[in-house]
Amino acid sequence: MSVEIQSIPESGRLEIDIKVTTDINVSALAARQKVNSFALSEISYLIHAGEPILTVGESVNWRVPLILSLPSRGDVGEVGAILVNTQTGQMTTSPQLIAEINARAEGLATHSPQDTGE
Repeated sequence: MSVEIQSIPESGRLEIDIKVTTDINVSALAARQKVNSFALSEISYLIHAGEPILTVGESVNWRVPLILSLPSRGDVGEVGAILVNTQTGQMTTSPQLIAEINARAEGLATHSPQDTGE
């Protein structure tokens, strides 16, 4: 598990003193399974969930990356991510996010070298 911190200054002194107390009711595995199910039913059978990363911001979430996998190439790359709240299990999704994921997947699939069978 790792913690991702956003909005860090590029230079100067940095002191981080973090204390977060929360209940994690949704495990990383459960978040990954939830996102896998969502990706399969709402986005594409070619997209699957990657390894969740715990993020701390206004709330504590699992950031679950979405990976494009092509039959002839295997995993091609990350095309987006879905946040899953660690307390409620609620996923942060929207039609716009799904459209962006689809556009990135199409771009990666189009620019991915084709398997020539050699």
